[in-house]
Amino acid sequence: MRRTRGEGTVYLRKDGRYEASAYVTTTSGARKRVSVYGKTVTKVRSKLRALHASQDRGVRVADTSWSVSAYLDYWLAEIVKVGRRPGTHAQCEQITRLYLKPGLGQQPLASLSTSRVQRFLNGLLAAGHSVALVQIIRKVLSAALTSAMREEILFRNPARLATLPGYQPAEIVPWSAQEATRFLDGAAADPFYPGFVLLVLYGMRRGEVLGLRWSDIDFDTGVVHVRQQVQRVRREILVGPVKTAAGRRDLPLLEMVRTALVTHRDTQQARRVEAGERWQCPDSGELVLSTDTGAPVEPSTFVRAFRRVCAQQGLRIIRVHDVRHTTATLLKQLGVPARDAQLILGHAKMTTTQQIYQHGDLAARQDALRQVEQLLRRGRAPRPPYSRQFSRQNAKLGHASVAQFQRFTDMRHGAGKGTLTLGLVLGNFIPNIETRSLTDTAARARARYIATLLGAAAVNFSRQSATGDEA
Repeated sequence: MRRTRGEGTVYLRKDGRYEASAYVTTTSGARKRVSVYGKTVTKVRSKLRALHASQDRGVRVADTSWSVSAYLDYWLAEIVKVGRRPGTHAQCEQITRLYLKPGLGQQPLASLSTSRVQRFLNGLLAAGHSVALVQIIRKVLSAALTSAMREEILFRNPARLATLPGYQPAEIVPWSAQEATRFLDGAAADPFYPGFVLLVLYGMRRGEVLGLRWSDIDFDTGVVHVRQQVQRVRREILVGPVKTAAGRRDLPLLEMVRTALVTHRDTQQARRVEAGERWQCPDSGELVLSTDTGAPVEPSTFVRAFRRVCAQQGLRIIRVHDVRHTTATLLKQLGVPARDAQLILGHAKMTTTQQIYQHGDLAARQDALRQVEQLLRRGRAPRPPYSRQFSRQNAKLGHASVAQFQRFTDMRHGAGKGTLTLGLVLGNFIPNIETRSLTDTAARARARYIATLLGAAAVNFSRQSATGDEA
């Protein structure tokens, strides 16, 4: 039987394997001849049928036979560098160069399997790398393979299916209001004091503080416009837009911030006159925080100044970014709605503000639970009316009164006759109620209600005693 057009051919190679070739459509729409190999004719024909079936489903073949290393280079140059921030590109390039290429670079991209990726990740863990680092490595690999899926080079992402052990990140303990106040008081004479005020009051990112321009501050309308940031990427300091669209935000110019900025502006003008021609002004505009020549401040210099003030004041040294957590937590403690806190901090999602940046403390939990306790105490159901069946009522009147009710019942039936009187029983019980810690109206009403029940019991007891005497 003659082969149909495009069916492909199967033949024996010199090395003893069988090869089948057929023309297929590539992702660019061109026709390309591809080959499959196997030890038997049956296996080769099976692979050939699978290739034709994929073509029938609209699955196209890549124009280039990529290796993992070659595709990572393409992804960094054409995807990440073009569409991501410089800091993101720098991190992806470093992860690719140090880990992905040495471990998976020679692997054909089309045959990259989940088991191969899993062995690679397990090897990194066995070599002593932290779970946090290995998760970042997998994240970068997964992003590259997802890009390959969009270009129809791959049809699944093996990195997503690989598993890693979970890890517990270090707990962040932000400053209290008292600690933040001590920090600002101690930093009042520091050249970076305006930046520290912006950090604490607004929760701004370090790069946003260093990237703030005088043109971003409207002293007339009282608004601070957050629009750009300063970052160090490899060996250069870059001035660029803020991290996300949500990071572009307007904040009210608080009086404390205004005072710090006005004082700093006068000091900077004096430095500018002293620098003369050496003064540099970035193309984007003159920065609020700058060096003695007007250039952007090195981020590490700002961090060292922050730590120096903490050490001088005897404060817990936290990360500069943890001050952002402090501001978020203070906003929560003050009852600021989560949506407003999100807009102040410039988060894209409210869950980021609530779950990552806002922290609780034992005092806040204690206060919340006390409110629940008071609510439940005020919401207690009224006691049922008095019944002659004292044995059933004892449990309903509380553990504190059970013993004395039992004594009252025993006296009624003759136990200990002559040692206790009805007046003695009531005299012992009622003052005990009055001396309890009654903190609200409901508790006082309950005490009166119990006293009424005891009075009713006394009257009932007297009537029964009189009836017994008459009998």
